[in-house]
Amino acid sequence: MSYEFFIAKRYLRSKRQVKFISLITYISIIGVMIGTAALIVVFSVMNGFESELRARIIGFDSHIKLRAFHDRGVENYREVLDKLKGIPHIAAAAPYILDKAMIISRERKEGVQIKAIDPELEVKVTDLAQNLKSGTVNLGLIEREGERAFPGIIIGYSLADRLNVKLGERVQLLSAAGFDAGSIGSMGTVRTFRVAGYFQSGIYEYDDNVAFISIPEAQTLFELDNKVNGVQFKLTDMEAAPAVADLIEQRMGGYPYTTVTWLDTNRTLFAWMQFQKWIAVIVLSLIIIVAAFNIVSTLIMIVLEKGKEIGILKSLGATKESVMRIFIYQGGVAGVIGGALGALIGYALCQAQIKFQLFKLPPDVYIINALPILMKTLDFILIAGAALVLALLATIYPAYRAAKLDPVQIIRYE
Repeated sequence: MSYEFFIAKRYLRSKRQVKFISLITYISIIGVMIGTAALIVVFSVMNGFESELRARIIGFDSHIKLRAFHDRGVENYREVLDKLKGIPHIAAAAPYILDKAMIISRERKEGVQIKAIDPELEVKVTDLAQNLKSGTVNLGLIEREGERAFPGIIIGYSLADRLNVKLGERVQLLSAAGFDAGSIGSMGTVRTFRVAGYFQSGIYEYDDNVAFISIPEAQTLFELDNKVNGVQFKLTDMEAAPAVADLIEQRMGGYPYTTVTWLDTNRTLFAWMQFQKWIAVIVLSLIIIVAAFNIVSTLIMIVLEKGKEIGILKSLGATKESVMRIFIYQGGVAGVIGGALGALIGYALCQAQIKFQLFKLPPDVYIINALPILMKTLDFILIAGAALVLALLATIYPAYRAAKLDPVQIIRYE
């Protein structure tokens, strides 16, 4: 142990008067501790929400979509799938059709986003089966006793509530395909379906506006012949989506094909979440900054209180650099203790929430019933490191003041 560090530890306690300086030192350490713990908890909660939202959005959709420009559609999608075999990270693929229609029940009619799927392939690419609240993913003909059989449709839980329809009841889809504005009585294409199931993704925009039907029915409803809008892919590593998308485009020969990744689709949403995270960092960092100012004031008072001792040290041969190190070590000790305790407290609070779910959430609003937590080692390192850096920066001015003291002038009047 260097003598500078030994003296720094002794200076952390003031022996005179009412130990006011020591009190401020402890307050500084507590400030760093609270700021560090608060940042860790907030980061972990935000990570939890981001992970939950990402899982639900991407689980409902897909990692990559291959489609044609200007909605030309893709013919013979099975040939496309054969052409893309062997590309790394692709775990599953499924065709899809996306279009808009009007859904009509006995009581209401609503605009709806229609996604046509191949049920057997869709469940390998998205979380439709896991999101199914009741019913089945079977979109074939559904019979009801004493009534005619109709193809199945899966609708969002909120949409079903607004339409006031139950499993097995009939709804109609009306599309603009075939509509002729110049023809009197032209109404577009109408198809009748039976409700095969309800899904609940946890994202209101989907649960209130999306319905699933089979691809053959959609091709008839939207007059697409044998085309689909595109092919969607699930990857073994979702972060590899941009690289895999480039490989898919290269394999398909470019135009008229293009790809859209989950990052492209949700860029604004995730950018906003990152922005919110940094706003929280800036606000909560003020706690640590206030603690850093306390460290500055503490060290300045120690310089004033320990002037004689500093003068004696310098007269014994201590250099300016040695004196500066004494006070830098003092701030460093406060930063290390506060940061370490804050990290431990933050970890303990996060673990308590994970294990005991202390903070509940209304499941009908958030789907999840407790505040989500996702701890990342890098967050702990960066936050504790930032607290230490701020504590060290706070020592620069007091250390410089102490190093500039003239031992002759100090000792002369003692």
